[in-house]
Amino acid sequence: MLIRPVDLARIRDGEIDLAFRRWARPRLLVGTRMRTSVGLVEVTSVDEVDDVSDEDAARAGAPREQLLQLMAPKAPAPIWRVGLRYAGEDPRVALRNEPDLSAEERVALVARLDRFDRASSYGPWTRETLAIIAANPARRAPDLAAELGRETAPFKRDVRKLKELGLTESLEIGYRLSPRGAALLEGL
Repeated sequence: MLIRPVDLARIRDGEIDLAFRRWARPRLLVGTRMRTSVGLVEVTSVDEVDDVSDEDAARAGAPREQLLQLMAPKAPAPIWRVGLRYAGEDPRVALRNEPDLSAEERVALVARLDRFDRASSYGPWTRETLAIIAANPARRAPDLAAELGRETAPFKRDVRKLKELGLTESLEIGYRLSPRGAALLEGL
């Protein structure tokens, strides 16, 4: 579910706790936690409704007519009222900012990278991806992928795997190694 950055900030600040979407069927489950630019946003409810009340529209951060107009192109799909709440910081932020790796953590990370490499249909990629990001912070993903002879979409998918481990950070353009990623790369 896409949420505008301005609305994410308002969810974080407790000003918004609802969103409305037109979907043929619900696309979210209660309890889902979405990683966003402001941290984790949790889905607290997903209910089909006949209409949007003025009160609920205010809780969604927009006038009722504006919400209905935004959803109009998806009519006649049902309207879903989605409860949202800020659920805290993205745990990857604390993880990536921790450069002090214990021996056990280092072994576990290397094992995970090895597993990614073995499972890859195009061969080992983890170390060369970490190295190219380290050498080219804030460089466009298509440029990095091309330099490695890879397609952009699979390259970005692989970088997200590294991000899940707290090894990289996404920038407005490109990536950089996190302190954790730099510490791991140093020992590889």
